[in-house]
Amino acid sequence: MEKQKTLFIFILTIGVFGILNTEMGIVGILPLVADHFHISVSKAGLLVSLFAIAVAISGPTLPLLFSGFNRKKVMLLVLGVFVLGNMVSIFATNFNVALIARVIPAFLHPVYVSIALTSAAASVSREDAPRATSKVFMGVTGGMVLGAPISSFIGSSTSIEMAMLFFTIVNAIAFIAVLLFVPSMPVQERLSYGSQLSVLKKSITWLSIIGVIFINAAMYGVSSYLAEYLETITNVNGGTISLMLFIFGGASILGNIVAGKVLTTNPLKSVALFPFILGVVYIVLFLIGEFTGPMAFIVFVFGIMVAVGNNISQYWITSAAPEAPEFSNGLFLASGNLGVATGTSVGGLVISGMGTQYVVLGGLLFLILSLFFILLRNSLHITHPN
Repeated sequence: MEKQKTLFIFILTIGVFGILNTEMGIVGILPLVADHFHISVSKAGLLVSLFAIAVAISGPTLPLLFSGFNRKKVMLLVLGVFVLGNMVSIFATNFNVALIARVIPAFLHPVYVSIALTSAAASVSREDAPRATSKVFMGVTGGMVLGAPISSFIGSSTSIEMAMLFFTIVNAIAFIAVLLFVPSMPVQERLSYGSQLSVLKKSITWLSIIGVIFINAAMYGVSSYLAEYLETITNVNGGTISLMLFIFGGASILGNIVAGKVLTTNPLKSVALFPFILGVVYIVLFLIGEFTGPMAFIVFVFGIMVAVGNNISQYWITSAAPEAPEFSNGLFLASGNLGVATGTSVGGLVISGMGTQYVVLGGLLFLILSLFFILLRNSLHITHPN
C-alpha cells in the first residue's frame, strides 16, 4: 500500500513537471523562437505572458467546473491537450498558430495542478498532507528551474523543434503513466458549485488570499530579477550567473523537503516566521551583493525560502477552505500568479527608479504586508486546526 502511494505521488509529480516545463521551458528559447518566426523577442515573450494570464484567469473557475468529474479522466484530458499543443508547436510555421497552441493548454494548467495537489493530500492522513503536497511541489520547482536551461541547451544544440519535442515527450510519459498506473478516481461525494463557492463568504479565505498575493509578490518581485542583480551588482559573467541560478534551483528542490517537515510539525508558527526569515535574507542580499562567494551562499538560502514560500502559500489557502479542495487549490494558483505579476511589476519600477540594488525594498514592503495579514488571520482565531 505504501509503495502504491509513493508511485501515485511520483506520477502526479511527473505530470506537474511536464506542465510546468512546458510553461517555463519556452523562456530558454525565446531568442531562438524570435529568429525562427522572424519576430521581435518582445513579441515572442507573448508565449510566456499570455500563458501566465490564461492560468490566472482559469485558476478560480476551471478546477471548480471539473471538480465533479473522475480525476483520472480529467488528468488524462489535460495531459493529452498539452501533448497535442506541443506537437502543433513543433510543426507550426506561423507564430499565431504557435501562440494559440500554447494558450489553449494553459487554461487547463490549474486543473491538473489542482487535482495533483488535492489527490496527493487525500492519499495520506491530514497530518501528513503538507509532506505529500511538498513532493508534488518538487515537480513545480523542477519544471520552473530546469525547464529553461534544458530547453536552451537542446534548442541551441539542435533546433527549437527538438526543444518542443522534449516538452512533448515529458507530457506523453506522464500521460502514459497516469493511463497505466493510476486507478480510476471517481468523486465519491460531489460538492455542488454553490457549496464550494460559499468558501468565499468566509473572512479566513480572503485573509489567506491577500496574504498569499503578498507572499508571492515579495518572493518573485526579487527572484525574477536575480540574474540581473548578479550581473549588475555582483558583477559576474554569464557562466557564473547560470551556475548560481542552478544553485538557486537545487536549493528550491531541497526547500520542498524542508517545507514538508515544518508544515507537518508546526504550520502556523512556520507561516508566521516566514516573512521574518526571508526579510533577513533580503537585508543580507542588499549588504553583501558585491561579493561573489557570500552571494553564492545567500542565493542557496534564497532558493530554499522561495520553495518554502510556495508550499506555505498552498497550505495557507487550502487550510482555510478544506471543504472545497479543488476550488481552494485553484484559488491558490490564481492568487500566486497575481502575486507574481504584482511583485515583478513593482520590482521593475523600483529598479528603473532607484537602481537594481534596491529591488529588495519592494520585497521587504510586500513581506511587511503579508505579515500583517498572516498575524491578523491568527489573531482572529480563525485558523484551521491541525
